[in-house]
Amino acid sequence: MYIRKSIRSYGGRTYSNYVLVESVHTPKGPRQKTVCSLGDLSPRRREDWLKLAHRIEDALVGQSDLLDRNDPQVAEIVSRVRARRRNDERPDAQRPPPPSLPHASGRTLINVDASGVATERHREAGPVHVGYQFWQRLELDRILRDCKLSQAVCRLACVMTLNRLIAPSSEHAMPDWIRRTALADILGVDFDGLEEDPLYQILDKLHPHRAAIEAKLVARERTLFNLEPTIYFYDLTSTYFEGLAAKNAKAQRGYSRDHRPDCKQIVVGLVVNRDGFPISHEIFAGNTQDRTTLATMLDRLRDRVGLREGATVVLDRGMAYDDNIAELKTRKLDYVVASRPRLPRSIPLRRRPRSKSRPALKTSRPTCSAAASNASPRMQPFAPNMSGACWPTSINSRAASPMEGLSSATRSTRQSDD
Repeated sequence: MYIRKSIRSYGGRTYSNYVLVESVHTPKGPRQKTVCSLGDLSPRRREDWLKLAHRIEDALVGQSDLLDRNDPQVAEIVSRVRARRRNDERPDAQRPPPPSLPHASGRTLINVDASGVATERHREAGPVHVGYQFWQRLELDRILRDCKLSQAVCRLACVMTLNRLIAPSSEHAMPDWIRRTALADILGVDFDGLEEDPLYQILDKLHPHRAAIEAKLVARERTLFNLEPTIYFYDLTSTYFEGLAAKNAKAQRGYSRDHRPDCKQIVVGLVVNRDGFPISHEIFAGNTQDRTTLATMLDRLRDRVGLREGATVVLDRGMAYDDNIAELKTRKLDYVVASRPRLPRSIPLRRRPRSKSRPALKTSRPTCSAAASNASPRMQPFAPNMSGACWPTSINSRAASPMEGLSSATRSTRQSDD
C-alpha cells in the first residue's frame, strides 16, 4: 500500500486530498485500487506518509505496532477500510464455489474449527531444498556415477553433504536429523529405517576416488561460476585423535596447533582459489613440517586441476624458505610469500653529539671467552653475531644513557672488524 495525493480545483480554489492505494492483480495486469480517502495530510511530513501506510497495512493483516499499539488515527482508518471491504463483498448466495470444490452429487461441505487442527511430524524443507538444488547444479550425481559408485552411495553422500552444509553433526546423530527434514520427499526415499552404520562406510568408498572427484568438481565450478585459475592460496592445519590411532600410519606426534602434544595428529593441506572455492587437499603425516609439503601439493595441483605456468601461489611465513622459493621459480610460477626476518650483522643506531660536560666512554673489545669470564654479575656475556665477531649486550661504562653505551660499543666493534 502507499498514499497518493489528489489535487482538484473548484470555485477558484485548489483542494488536496490523500487516498490510500493498493496494488491488485487482475487478468489485464496489476492495477491500483483506492482503499479509502484519508483527507488532507498536508501538516504531516512527506516521509511520514509511507510509515502511516505501512502501519495501516500491518494492522489490516493483524500485526500490531509494538511501540504504539493504540494509535487512534490508524484504528479509525482500518475500521473504514474493513467497512468498505464488507460492502464490496457479495452475499454468500451469489458467491461462486471455490475451484477445488466443484458442484457434484455426493459432495458435502463441512465447517472446520481451525483451533482444533493439530499437526505432527514437522519437517524442515527450505534449507535442504536449496542445498539439493546446488547439488544438482554442480552435477555431483553425474560425477559420482562416473566413478562407478552405486545409486545408494550417491544418495547417502548427498544427504551427508547437506548435513555438513546445514547442521553439521556426527554420523551417529545424522539419521535423526535426516528424518527431521524433507529429504525423504525430495529424494523419494524412505529414511525411517536408516542407521548410522551405512553412513560410516560412505567416506571409505569415496576416498579412493578423491582425485577424480576433485578434478571434475573444479572443472564444473569453473564453468558454472566463471572462475579463473590464476591465484592459489595454500595453507595447512592439523587435527588430533583422542585414541591411540594404531591402524592409522599417518597419525603421528608433531607440532600441535591445538596445543595437544600428547595426542597423535594428522596435517591437512588445503588449496583454495581467489573466490574461496576449495581446489585440492592432501593429508600428511602428523610429524610433517610445513615447509616440506609445498612440492607435493604443487604436483597434486598439476595432476588434478592443471597448474599452469604464470599462476600465482600465495604462501605464509612458515614456508618462506630458499628451497621452496627455488621450487616455485623452477616451475615458472609467481608467488606471494611473507619474508622471514634475518639476524642483522650490527645494530645501526643514530649518533648523538657528545656533550662536553659528559666524560668519554671507556669501551673495549675482548674475546668472547674473556668477556664471559670477566663479566660482573650485573653484566651479560658477549654474543657472537653471524659474521663471527662479538658484540656486547651490556657495557661497563659511566654513560647515563644505555643506548649511548650500546652505540659506542657498536662503533668500537665496527672499527675492530675493519
